[in-house]
Amino acid sequence: MKCLRVFLIAVLALGLCFGNAAAADTVKIGLLAPLTGFAAADGLSVLNSVKLAVERINKEGGVMGKTVELVSYDDRADGKEAVALSRKLIQQDRVVGVVGGSYSTPSRAVAPIFEDEEIPFVAAYAVHPDITRAGKFCFRNGFLGMVEGKSAGYVSVELLKAKRIALLTSDNDFGRTLATGFKEYVKNKTTGVEIVSEQTYPFKEKDFKPYLAKIKEVNPDIIFASGYYFQTGPIVNQAREMGLNTQILGEEGADSPKFLEIAGKAAEGFVIVTNLNRDDQRPIVQDFLKEYKNRYAIQPDMVGASAYDAFMILCDGIKRAGSLEGPAVQKAIASTANFNGLTGVLKGFTDIGEVVKEVQVQIVKDGEFRHFGVVTDLELITP
Repeated sequence: MKCLRVFLIAVLALGLCFGNAAAADTVKIGLLAPLTGFAAADGLSVLNSVKLAVERINKEGGVMGKTVELVSYDDRADGKEAVALSRKLIQQDRVVGVVGGSYSTPSRAVAPIFEDEEIPFVAAYAVHPDITRAGKFCFRNGFLGMVEGKSAGYVSVELLKAKRIALLTSDNDFGRTLATGFKEYVKNKTTGVEIVSEQTYPFKEKDFKPYLAKIKEVNPDIIFASGYYFQTGPIVNQAREMGLNTQILGEEGADSPKFLEIAGKAAEGFVIVTNLNRDDQRPIVQDFLKEYKNRYAIQPDMVGASAYDAFMILCDGIKRAGSLEGPAVQKAIASTANFNGLTGVLKGFTDIGEVVKEVQVQIVKDGEFRHFGVVTDLELITP
């Protein structure tokens, strides 16, 4: 028995040795995304896109001569779930960085945890300001809600020439933050422009006709409808069913093939502010659009492209740092400049980790998102 115990201990030690060696040959990067629940379409887009990014990095030799391994979990867009999974990524998986491929509520919840552990965290598209306020290890590749909201205000007034505006806002972090930015632009940057209606709807609302009926009474030039695709799709559909043909402006939450599916023909002419320009002729963009559609038989969207960029930003930081240590990678990411991303050329990050890049404006034409304009004013796009 004694000999058997000695043998088993030796085998275990040898296995641990080989296990550690194998682990040393990979670099683990975490991903949190809502793969089930109300946001599952966004979560799937995130996961699919990041898988393409992982393939690209590994084909190019990985990072620091090591293969990148993606460790992904379903946070269901739930803060409590995300917190538990973030601790698993840290304590069990030993990741060197994390892509926040989820919404603002879970991203806000986990940002302080990664900050405390000095693990770089790049939020792909969540808009709430508290994410980067958590500290210097937290970055945002998508737009701060105030930036996107102000840009939507600019598009309403300068590109769509609206004078009378109605706001229809989702009652959550995302919707409220966008509305605040929009109203700030209208208040500080324009004259002769009036917000004639302002309504907020519950997150799970399905019937928007009572809200739209009130908007119809005041006859605005434009409706800024902030919400996700499962909200703005029905809004646009129901507005057209009521004979309300007012121009409707949305934002990145509607940047999804699911919006086009839900809204159908009513989507024509719908305009959004977002960060993915499908008509951007840079090879990195066109190659991604083609590969994604070929691989998954569906059009890519903003959340996927943003998550792809977030992953690539992390890998680029590791490469330039020449280290897997959190502080070194954080410093490298903070110094990012003129990064050639899917969602535009990133000019860099502010001192609090907010991205600076142009805001794209898309319009639905013949059932697809197409280029409509771009917001380049540094005063608007710089947080």
